[in-house]
Amino acid sequence: MQVGVKVPAVTFKTRVRDEAVGGPNPFRWQDMSSDDYFKGKRVVLFSLPGAFTPTCSTYQLPGFEENFAKFQELGIDGIYCMSVNDSFVMNKWAESQDVKNVDVIPDGSGEFTRKVGMLVRKDNLGFGLRSWRYAAIINDGIVEAWFEEPGLEDNHGEDPYGESSPENVLKYLEAANVETAA
Repeated sequence: MQVGVKVPAVTFKTRVRDEAVGGPNPFRWQDMSSDDYFKGKRVVLFSLPGAFTPTCSTYQLPGFEENFAKFQELGIDGIYCMSVNDSFVMNKWAESQDVKNVDVIPDGSGEFTRKVGMLVRKDNLGFGLRSWRYAAIINDGIVEAWFEEPGLEDNHGEDPYGESSPENVLKYLEAANVETAA
């Protein structure tokens, strides 16, 4: 993916809470499009290899969650976490992490991830196809900034983390804010 490119048009299969459904599991299917998530907003999207995995659960998701107010102050309307996991897994992970500020996007089939060039094999870990770790600032559906971890390849022996960290994305936004103010 490159700066200036429009995000791909994809339909995401999500599960949303709906009390009208009743019962112990009051959720229904709801299709969400790329436009639903990205049109008319300036957002941070970050993607990671899998829900419930160590780096994702210990550093990346909590870091974006805890810094939400700082991102808002710097002109970000929302923060999205995407993974090649289904909606059931993403919703349970968000619940287990007590996420209130970051919205999760399930890319269950990996279609969005494939279209942005970040789908990699993680067979060496028993994962199959997953996302390479990255973050982006997306402004009205157009990539404004791109933060990709080094070493993009199938079955990479490590899980690099730093470029897509909330701290690094904040550093970019703070510098861009200073330039705009000058």
